[in-house]
Amino acid sequence: MRIEEKLAVLADAAKYDASCSSSGGARRGARGGKGGIGSTGGMGICHAYTPDGRCISLLKILLTNFCIYDCAYCINRRSSNVRRARFGVDEVVRLTMDFYRRNYIEGLFLSSGIIRSGDHTMELLVQVARRLRQDEHFRGYIHLKTIPEASPELLAEAGRWADRLSINVELPTETGLKALAPEKDARGIRQAMGRLRAGIDEARAERRAPRFAPAGQSTQMIVGADAANDRDILRASDALYRGYRLRRVYFSAFSPIPDASRALPLRAPPLVREHRLYQADWLMRFYGFDVAEIAPDGEGGMLDLDIDPKLAWALRHRERFPVDVNTAPRELLLRVPGLGVATVLKLLRLRRHRRVRHDDLVRLRVPMDKAGPFLSALEHRPQADLDSAALRAALVAAQRSRQPDLFGF
Repeated sequence: MRIEEKLAVLADAAKYDASCSSSGGARRGARGGKGGIGSTGGMGICHAYTPDGRCISLLKILLTNFCIYDCAYCINRRSSNVRRARFGVDEVVRLTMDFYRRNYIEGLFLSSGIIRSGDHTMELLVQVARRLRQDEHFRGYIHLKTIPEASPELLAEAGRWADRLSINVELPTETGLKALAPEKDARGIRQAMGRLRAGIDEARAERRAPRFAPAGQSTQMIVGADAANDRDILRASDALYRGYRLRRVYFSAFSPIPDASRALPLRAPPLVREHRLYQADWLMRFYGFDVAEIAPDGEGGMLDLDIDPKLAWALRHRERFPVDVNTAPRELLLRVPGLGVATVLKLLRLRRHRRVRHDDLVRLRVPMDKAGPFLSALEHRPQADLDSAALRAALVAAQRSRQPDLFGF
């Protein structure tokens, strides 16, 4: 194959990996990029956003889509009838530097199918990163997808050259992994994640310690390929954050693949389910919610697809509202639907000087059709005679009539 053909195959094969983000990485020099999350501005070029709002461009490819494993949900599984391709180390280095020198990208996201063994594949990935840093003096961002069964020495070297490392847990439960990917070992995956955490913690604790994945580690799990409900997924996510201090857990809605196993569902889950899980994940990370609040037992473990998880919680706890924006603590204000972290901070600053009025909320762009029923301020008192069902119906109608923001908070 010509290198252009390989790029077409291996960039397309990489699109199923959602854990492509540069958040937490050191800014080594901005290079322009346009586009939304997950969009492509050219073959293999993916756009992602950093925490400070910068849009960055990454070359997102697989080293190869050959794989010795036969995971039922994977398009690149051993038994899959897809066109195969494989880059050499030199080709990946050359591609990356060509794109980088032309200002098309700011970094590289490199993953791979497993060829020969975990150690052999990991050694090739490390060679790419090492060559870029040492031989080409590449100062862009590098995210390596690491192989859990690879030796600790190779994982340690990967952390030396890469900004971020990630190991996919694949599925939220060990039962699901055994059923759909019996050749993979959930315990081994977590042991490898533990090694990465130890290396990251050591590098951060000692100023003179060798560089090790300064942007931390992340993971990805597939949604809808097995019987796990949203509560199972969020519990697994919460355990990963607590146990391994992950920067992100990414969710990827299962997509039916050609020649699929009978163990897989025939239809993909609604994409809004993936979106609701990201919203719930955000609530746990930044708003002080726990899994039991977001996905209570009485709801069958599934999130409401019509409304965001924060609004669903507020409707279940009408007794806590309305919240007085002039007296309520920060923790309670963060639970008001429509109030985000930045807006709450502005309210707290404003009320140090004077009492907050309805006009102030409008000027702060608080979505009053959503937040209004749950808060009070000078010149604003919510209607109290609507029951939760009627209020929910009104809020759903209002939500459909306007363009929602990214997280709906």
